[in-house]
Amino acid sequence: MSAPQTPQPSEGPLLTDHLAHWADRPHQRAFTYVEFPDPSSPGLHHTLGWHGLDVRARAIAGRLAAMAGPGERAALLLPQGLDYAAAFLGCLYAGVIAVPLFSPGLPGHEGRLAAVLADCEPSCVLADAGTAPGIERFMAAQGLPPVPVVLVDQPGDTPAFTLPERLEPDDIAYLQYTSGSTRSPAGVVISHANVVANARQAIEAFEAEAAGHTTVGWLPLFHDMGLVLSVAAPVVGGFPSVLMDPVAFLEHPVRWLRLLAAYPGTISAAPNFAYDYCASRIDRGEAAELRLDRVKVLINGSEPVRPGTVDRFRDAFAEAGLAPAAHCPAYGLAEATVFVTTDTFDAPPTVLACDPLYLSEGRLDVRELTDPDATHLVACGTPAGQELRIADPATGAARETGEVGEILLRGPNIGLCYWKRNGLSEEVFGFRPPDATGGDGEPGWLRTGDLGALHDGRLYVTGRLKDLIIVDGRNHYPQDVEETVQSAVDLVRRDRLAAFCVPWTGTESDVLVVVAEHRRGAEPTEQDRLAALRTATAAVSARHGLRLAELLLIPPGSLPRTSSGKVARAAGRARYLLGAFGDGGRSDGGRSGTEDVR
Repeated sequence: MSAPQTPQPSEGPLLTDHLAHWADRPHQRAFTYVEFPDPSSPGLHHTLGWHGLDVRARAIAGRLAAMAGPGERAALLLPQGLDYAAAFLGCLYAGVIAVPLFSPGLPGHEGRLAAVLADCEPSCVLADAGTAPGIERFMAAQGLPPVPVVLVDQPGDTPAFTLPERLEPDDIAYLQYTSGSTRSPAGVVISHANVVANARQAIEAFEAEAAGHTTVGWLPLFHDMGLVLSVAAPVVGGFPSVLMDPVAFLEHPVRWLRLLAAYPGTISAAPNFAYDYCASRIDRGEAAELRLDRVKVLINGSEPVRPGTVDRFRDAFAEAGLAPAAHCPAYGLAEATVFVTTDTFDAPPTVLACDPLYLSEGRLDVRELTDPDATHLVACGTPAGQELRIADPATGAARETGEVGEILLRGPNIGLCYWKRNGLSEEVFGFRPPDATGGDGEPGWLRTGDLGALHDGRLYVTGRLKDLIIVDGRNHYPQDVEETVQSAVDLVRRDRLAAFCVPWTGTESDVLVVVAEHRRGAEPTEQDRLAALRTATAAVSARHGLRLAELLLIPPGSLPRTSSGKVARAAGRARYLLGAFGDGGRSDGGRSGTEDVR
């Protein structure tokens, strides 16, 4: 008896071509959403096969076609779940440009949602029965024009629907709005060809196959990594996708790891803070019950990937069978759909120890890993099916191996432009380095705004151009200063702090300030704050040669973050300058005059 053949993926240029291809296998599991209705729930699994997913997506496309024509926008204001995935795919069937967003009930992001809706000008909104009532109130409260709401969870009568006559790979599939960590959100225009190319790049990089692999994700589907890893890549590759709500992860992070253990060959992704969160919040008893030997890849897609986090997560779950090589640092951004580079998962992450002085001058000078004074960087791997070069940020000229510069990218996954921002689009997406080869017909390079260097063929991301701390002509990376402060001061909540420079009364140059959330449950006194300032000042001076002007301790949850959970340094600096954090947490050693510049 011959062995069953592995199902082969479609070669179609559109994501919907792939969905239609897998829909011919009606009994194969496609997407599963795991709901946790109460704290003790083991999880309720709601599953759609490929045929069922295709049917639901086409039904939504039919309802959508009555409200919006090809090329118009439909905003997805839905909670995490099967309806979200079906609604996104339904937009693609209808030729309507999807705008993956979130329901107005997501706390702390009302302003961002309103700004994005005003920018994309949707012809309709996709919602469910639970979120629809609040949408009209939200639109009115924000001064936005009312738009029709299409319910995706009520069967009703599905209008007759015919696919648009012509959908080209270069047509717009969706707008991926950036997280806004360094500027106001901008809509990256992603074509059908872009998303399929990036899904294939991810599948090839992680060697994912329809038989034997499953993606498990809690990242929100409106986030670039969540959308590509949990929806696009499974649809292209034909392997199952398991979803859970981000809130369910934050409430009990062990739920994520239990799902990782429940399926074969699991592939998942999370930002750096999530791995620290698991290591600190999952107790030994819960960890002892886990069996993580089936985990294939855990992508750490955050800048920076911290070596200490990798070590803590590995040590916390080594006895559960987690392979050290499963932790896979990666680099990506919305302008490249998402995936850019990934490290190998057949060996533990590569760590490089560098001289901090040379690093501040833009060079990698390698030290011994045991050097206590070195700055440790984690390799983010090699490009996944695209070109990468390191360039001088001012001139665009190529930098040598080991030299820090701006990361430039070119490939089939690079987005087309920013929505309605022609000048910025040409500057960012159409850059032409002076020493680049190729004629006018060659596509331009993407300027990422991120800094990095190549060493032994691997990319090391060092920071963001707009976040650089420049004091006395020397460059310092905020994440390095933040790591120094959180390692030295026990009161500081890990990865909930921002370092930046501000004007200071009585000085001729900017000074360094750190705003940090204190640990939950702590009520620091004035003495605690002054002691924290002294400790942080000494550590920052010894490590970086910088004078810390102020350490502002604020309550947990006060520091602005992006929709993907990263600290938004630019927004934090703006709030600091406006005095929006108040003075209750001030530790500036008695210095005064800050209020004059806010």
